[in-house]
Amino acid sequence: MEKCTDIGSDDESTVSVAKKDLKTEFCEKSDFHEMSSDFSINNNKQQRETKTGVKRYSCDICGSSFSFKSQLSQHSRRHSGEKPFSCQICGSCFSRKSTLSDHLRIHTGEKPYSCDICNSSFSRKSTLSEHKRIHTGEKPHSCEVCNSAFSSKSHLSEHIRTHTGERPHSCEICGSCFATKATLLWHTRTHSGERPFHCEICGSSFSRKYILSEHMQIHSGTKPFSCEMCGSCFSRKSSLSVHRRIHTGHKPHSCDVCDATFSRKSFLVDHARTHTGEKPFSCEVCGSAFSRKSNLIGHLQRHVKNNVMSLF
Repeated sequence: MEKCTDIGSDDESTVSVAKKDLKTEFCEKSDFHEMSSDFSINNNKQQRETKTGVKRYSCDICGSSFSFKSQLSQHSRRHSGEKPFSCQICGSCFSRKSTLSDHLRIHTGEKPYSCDICNSSFSRKSTLSEHKRIHTGEKPHSCEVCNSAFSSKSHLSEHIRTHTGERPHSCEICGSCFATKATLLWHTRTHSGERPFHCEICGSSFSRKYILSEHMQIHSGTKPFSCEMCGSCFSRKSSLSVHRRIHTGHKPHSCDVCDATFSRKSFLVDHARTHTGEKPFSCEVCGSAFSRKSNLIGHLQRHVKNNVMSLF
């Protein structure tokens, strides 16, 4: 009969280590399952809160509430001015990573969002959404002062400044202030002389795209703007607006010196020279100077007539 062999100290050590490893493995598995359970509970809780509209995270500054802590963090940057996401190409900084991603498409030229109606493409999804309202006619943003409606929130913000008088965009050269960034851009071209919009027919260049569009109607002969009172037609909407003042008698331009009023700004400019004595239009034949261009043209015609008469 075989005798049982006593377990030596080395064997006891091996068994002890094995038990310890088994216990550790069991504990780790238990911790993992416990963590997984906690994550699942928290995730389900967040999903329930999102569905029910519960907003647990609130801003200490303005009281706005959010469903997720990450949303509160993004919101807090509006108050702190923090912009941790920077563009490595131009150095512009942003408060959101998604805004940086949108910005980078300016450099790459990527426009992944396209309109399924007219195929226009855009770098931002939000810009596409605003563009689609051109087709639908939707104007969800309305002014609380005058009830005017706009397709985009940015257009509403610009409009509100017509009521408040706010002009946050200033020219670095002359200090003139403007309500919109686009208007400032157009103004700066008066200093730089930049005219990026060119006519392919006659080579004329313009500082604004809409002026080029109006100019093109000179070549085509189209006059889409008609007066509902007398039927006169014009190639420019601005020309129609000025023409209507003949019927209404409206004279919005007044002289600061004598309070005389005029229907056109150009008429006021001509009139102002009667006070200043300025005569910017001079004759190249005899040197006579005039305050109005029309007077110079009439004067030049007399020279032509005199030259013709001298031939006989």
